Amino acid sequence: MKKSYRLLDNINNVEDLRKLPDSDMEELALELRDFIINRVKINGGHLSSNLGVIELTLALHRVFDTPKDKLIWDVGHQAYAHKILTSRKEDFASLRLAGGLSGFTKRDESDFDPFGAGHSSTSISAAIGFAQAATLNGSDENVICVIGDGALTGGLAHEALNNIRPDLHLIIILNDNEMSISKNTGHLARYLTGIRTSKGYHNTKKRTRSILMHIPLIGQGLFKAIRAVKKAFKNLFYKSNYFEDMGLYYLGPVDGHNYQGLKNLLNAAKDYKGPSIIHVKTVKGKGLPEAEKSPDIYHGVAPENHPSPKVNFSLKMGEILCQRAKTDKDICAISAAMKDGCGLGEFAALYPERFFDVGIAEEHALVFAAGLAAAGKKPVFAVYSSFLQRGYDNILHDIALQRLPVTVCIDRAGVAAADGPTHNGLFDVSMLCATPGAELIAPTRFDSLERAIDLALSSDRPFFIRYSNDSELTSTYSLTRGSEDFIWQNFSEPRDCDCFIICYGRVVNEAITAANSLKKLGIACGVILLERLLPLDIPAKAILNIARSAKANSPILFAEEGIKNGGLAMCLYEKIRADASMQERKYIINAVENGFIKLKKGQNVFSACDVSAPDIAAALIDALGK
Repeated sequence: MKKSYRLLDNINNVEDLRKLPDSDMEELALELRDFIINRVKINGGHLSSNLGVIELTLALHRVFDTPKDKLIWDVGHQAYAHKILTSRKEDFASLRLAGGLSGFTKRDESDFDPFGAGHSSTSISAAIGFAQAATLNGSDENVICVIGDGALTGGLAHEALNNIRPDLHLIIILNDNEMSISKNTGHLARYLTGIRTSKGYHNTKKRTRSILMHIPLIGQGLFKAIRAVKKAFKNLFYKSNYFEDMGLYYLGPVDGHNYQGLKNLLNAAKDYKGPSIIHVKTVKGKGLPEAEKSPDIYHGVAPENHPSPKVNFSLKMGEILCQRAKTDKDICAISAAMKDGCGLGEFAALYPERFFDVGIAEEHALVFAAGLAAAGKKPVFAVYSSFLQRGYDNILHDIALQRLPVTVCIDRAGVAAADGPTHNGLFDVSMLCATPGAELIAPTRFDSLERAIDLALSSDRPFFIRYSNDSELTSTYSLTRGSEDFIWQNFSEPRDCDCFIICYGRVVNEAITAANSLKKLGIACGVILLERLLPLDIPAKAILNIARSAKANSPILFAEEGIKNGGLAMCLYEKIRADASMQERKYIINAVENGFIKLKKGQNVFSACDVSAPDIAAALIDALGK
């Protein structure tokens, strides 16, 4: 039964929101929290971060004229209330479902999402672009970005802060929900902060500035002198403020759950014709006691009817690494703010002196790992596939070029159906295929993962291990070892097969299903599972051995849950096509033509990549002329 809400039921757009009195905001915040909690229980999604910004979201849309005024959310995973209030409430039931609302901000979803996101620390750079464009166009629009304190661990945010011009009308909202950034502590600091967040203080400040600036000849100089004295006096109590030292007008900190205080500071920043920052203190998971107590656990929530596997590749990797670290004191583990998501929680607890969470700084993590390796340690960096993209230069320049034995465990490989294009892990294989000297294994079973980790820890070169956010694929236990280690097949004699499917990763389930369906049609289909992907010589040799012994007209289809251009299938074909056994043979590649997949309503993940069992079977039937 659909739950009813006194206020929220009557809000279909921001204009409806702006008609309400301030006195209704506290009740509306409670309704929004309840609405979001109930939906996330069903669909899964980011919970703690959204519950922490409800009052802020209300104040932003009531103070500013969105979408004319541009509101940019860093990452975008905390924009659920924003979506609900901007004409997407009725579609909210489709959140994170195929063809439904994105779990992040998305430009083609709404005019209220001026800049899409999904990865961290981009908002200030984008906001500067919007603000600079407004200045060039002579526009009076406001540009506001909301960035969390965790995102400030990303270097990109600081690169942006270093490039803010004093003439830009830019407002940065620092959502401080975890670590203390300001040095404003003690009774006096709290008292002064209370004065600075009051409406009367800012009205007086505004009138004083206006009066001084209108005094002929000396007005501007007098205003600057008074401001300098005030700043010096304030620094006696507040100490130096990083943001003011960067040339920003600093406001706050303010209680992020005090609507009126937020509104006053937002109006003050709106009136100030220059770059400003508002420091907002929020509680992650606000309104849900268990989320407030453990915001990290409730950061990302799985749907109630689709619990995560008890042991997936992430957890198994962490477990194996802990076992090896007992006897090998050189093993170190690195995370870029994803300790638990990447399975390193136990390692961090057991070996805190050898665990390093560098924050949202993948580039630094890779170079740091390179430094550790160069000094004789055995660094293991666990990172999501889509986040590894940020460190491609560091893989090439700092690790591969110097042939350093850094191990990178690539988590969340493949399509991330719920999180969408920003989190799809479809480019890592093509990136690594172009990386000289790289070794890459894509285990589908836990025993393969364990052997891969052991190889990586004993390797003298860059080593990558790739896996999805799943448990092991038990279907692969029906396969037998091929001519090379980490290569498996479902046949003993290649000449007995009418066609072949080559694959890696979780696509093997689709390949085996396709082979079984072809068998019912009287077509013998061989399945070749590659767990060893790089160096290319190894899988290329195995494929050529099979092709030379197979029927001359038996087609080979490569099914790849990854980008087609520059992917493993293309690279392998380039490697083997000179051999006589491949000259007349049909070589078909089913892979992702466009890496930015947009799932249609109810669409199967593998179908979207053209690697579902029906897609594979149909392509082979066509190739055989059946």
